[in-house]
Amino acid sequence: MVVNALVISGYGLNCEEETKFAFERAGAKGKIVHINDLIDRTEKLDNYQVLAFPGGFSYGDDTGSGNAFANRIRNNLWDEIMKFFEQDKLVIGICNGFQIMANLGLFPATDIYGKQEVALTHNTSARYEDRWVDLHSENDSPWLRGIESLTLPIAHGEGRFYTDEETYSKLYQRRQIALRYCMGKTSLDQNLEYNPNGSLKDIASITDQSGRIIGMMPHPERAIDFTHLPHWTLIKEKLKREGREIPKEGPGLTIFKNSLVYFK
Repeated sequence: MVVNALVISGYGLNCEEETKFAFERAGAKGKIVHINDLIDRTEKLDNYQVLAFPGGFSYGDDTGSGNAFANRIRNNLWDEIMKFFEQDKLVIGICNGFQIMANLGLFPATDIYGKQEVALTHNTSARYEDRWVDLHSENDSPWLRGIESLTLPIAHGEGRFYTDEETYSKLYQRRQIALRYCMGKTSLDQNLEYNPNGSLKDIASITDQSGRIIGMMPHPERAIDFTHLPHWTLIKEKLKREGREIPKEGPGLTIFKNSLVYFK
């Protein structure tokens, strides 16, 4: 079966090419589609198994990260989006894409989609953070199958996950916490805080209750090759001296491969 992945674009989203390439490297057939082509029905979501909201700075983040783009979807595509979610399909939002999905209310701690219950707000550092982080998985989402831990890059100024304690408790009980920032070799080597933005409970990624809809601040599409790792030359030399094989794939590619495994 050929898995068709739609990567939405438009109005400041700027990681669509990398995201499409990552799906294609994994074996899917990717296509970049402008949101206007979905609104005027030139393209239809029904033709795809996977929907991706890539990173970027939609509408310049002028009214809050992901907010304006979320409103455009809510006002023009809500019924089509909900129909897509109700089917046995997969959705991923990366960085600004995660912010868009959070604003749309796609990660309910109840079963009511459309009500925003979580937010991605300004980093506690008050700076744009661009570096690599270590992550621990605690979710059985199809996107994270077989993944216990991984290292991915982040690049955001508003990535701090926030919600109230009651909502967090519900998300935790329903196993919707997907990835948490954790102390690992990458953080230690960089001599930086393992939580790059002050996220509540170190949360880097969550899902809806089905696990098929995931949002994450880290960028897996920027870690699909071994040489994307910031310390790949050091790892390479160590592996050579130990007589071990040098990998070709980066840790992020597994996430995209998992989308294909799901439909098999």
